[in-house]
Amino acid sequence: MNLLLAEVAQATQRLADAGVPSPRTDAEELAAFVHGVKRGELHSVKDADFDARYWEVIARREAREPLQHITGRAYFRYLELQVGPGVFVPRPETESVVGWAIDAVRAMDVVEPCIVDLCTGSGAIALALAQEVPRSSVHAVELSEDALTWTRKNMEGSRVDLRQGDALTAFPDLDGQVDLVISNPPYIPLTEWEYVAPEARDYDPDMALFSGEDGLDLIRGLERTAHRLLRPGGVVVIEHADTQGGQVPWIFTEERGWADAADHPDLNNRPRFATARRALP
Repeated sequence: MNLLLAEVAQATQRLADAGVPSPRTDAEELAAFVHGVKRGELHSVKDADFDARYWEVIARREAREPLQHITGRAYFRYLELQVGPGVFVPRPETESVVGWAIDAVRAMDVVEPCIVDLCTGSGAIALALAQEVPRSSVHAVELSEDALTWTRKNMEGSRVDLRQGDALTAFPDLDGQVDLVISNPPYIPLTEWEYVAPEARDYDPDMALFSGEDGLDLIRGLERTAHRLLRPGGVVVIEHADTQGGQVPWIFTEERGWADAADHPDLNNRPRFATARRALP
């Protein structure tokens, strides 16, 4: 075992003791980041090339600073995104939400589908859809100027139509024309603040996390936005907490103009997102 791998083993134990959820992965990711190699190449780093800055970044992760803030990058499906303070770090759970949306759009008999991403944050969802549904027209909105600093970096050179504004009133020019509305909105109840992981509670913006006493305030508003934007037969996809699986589909009722409201599990088989179709006239 070379020096770096021995240090990674020590770092893994330190991160585990600090309660970091994936200590070995993070210790290796940070070693690769500091030494400018891939995770699978750590064994090739010569002992003389060991960089003591490794222990500086381990101390930051030990204090529960997000891995993605330290490295400045987050991976989402086939994308590498720039992230940092002021923007929500995309989570692996959301990848299954986007996967379902991509399948839904591809199943539509639409040559150039129109897609809207509400509360886009880093731009992960919108960029993934633009990349994986090549003939789509993708529009995204974000309210926070701090988040938009990162969104604009990630979307530079892309074909996504990015706008700053309130998701509840966004895209009046697209009313009734959209095939798919998708969102990963804030959905954590304010009463759950103390139970949120430090990486999210202390570093992700509150605007991207919390939404009223039951966490569903913004989703209730987005239900009306989605109904306004979608064409009849168009589909909405909304991510939610795994504890809200029985609640969100009930927001998209037949009385409010919806059909086929349902919940779907993530890769861990936990309720993760709700879908509904705008009812036909």
